[in-house]
Amino acid sequence: MRSTRHRTIRTTVTASAAAALVLSASLVASAAAPKAHEAGSAPAAQDAALGALTWSDEFDGAAGSAPDPATWNLETGAGGWGNNELQTYTSSRENSALDGNGNLVITARQDGNGGYTSARLTTQGKVQPKYGHLEARIKIPRGQGIWPAFWMLGGQIGNGVPWPDSGEIDIMENVGYEPHMVHGTLHGPGYSGGAGIGASYTHPQGWSFADDFHVFAIDWEPGRISWSVDGNVYQTRTTADTGGNQWVFDQPFFFLLNVAVGGNWPGYPDGTTQFPQQMVVDYVRVYDSQL
Repeated sequence: MRSTRHRTIRTTVTASAAAALVLSASLVASAAAPKAHEAGSAPAAQDAALGALTWSDEFDGAAGSAPDPATWNLETGAGGWGNNELQTYTSSRENSALDGNGNLVITARQDGNGGYTSARLTTQGKVQPKYGHLEARIKIPRGQGIWPAFWMLGGQIGNGVPWPDSGEIDIMENVGYEPHMVHGTLHGPGYSGGAGIGASYTHPQGWSFADDFHVFAIDWEPGRISWSVDGNVYQTRTTADTGGNQWVFDQPFFFLLNVAVGGNWPGYPDGTTQFPQQMVVDYVRVYDSQL
């Protein structure tokens, strides 16, 4: 794994945070029209405020079909991925497929030998936005030892710049023993792993995030990133937060979507964990970005 994502020291914030930050950067580009809004998605008025839709994947396609290979790479293999995780990532439709209802489904499964399989998708080299409003509408899986994530890595990581110098933006992570909480974190030189800079967001009713879809987003501009859940901003980080270390987030980043099983932070599945577990992704969208 190119990044080591351990649990960090974070600030807990609830839905009483300030209203969402809207960026002024603009790049007009063509993209597919967004779907009609459903529960857990932002209102149409907010879409208008966000500006131009630069790029999106709405995951429209036949049930059982693969994620669009023009957009998504399927990373494969085992080995713990730097976090002592248990799953083997595969390219099988058993672990990643469209459901025919406009969703991408990433499925973590337990195999007959007691091992686990799952999927890890990236847009590296294909879709690498820089700045803008970036969001995904996701229904996360649940259970002890289950670790879903919607995150980004700096595009330079494939060009000889190692992690964490290349940068990592965790837009949403959840660990199964905290069903009511999600996390957003920055990793960079001098502030990575357990020293990552971030905060957590607690569901306003204390409910599990796996119960419904939610919109996880960042608003990103030079020297500044804000995180939100369902339009509620819960943290903002700037160049002043890196303790004098380099801010490495003024460059293109690519997306990752994955469901890990086990690891240093979430711990491991136990007798309460049920398989299969699914992360259902309604869409990924990029507004007003340099793409």
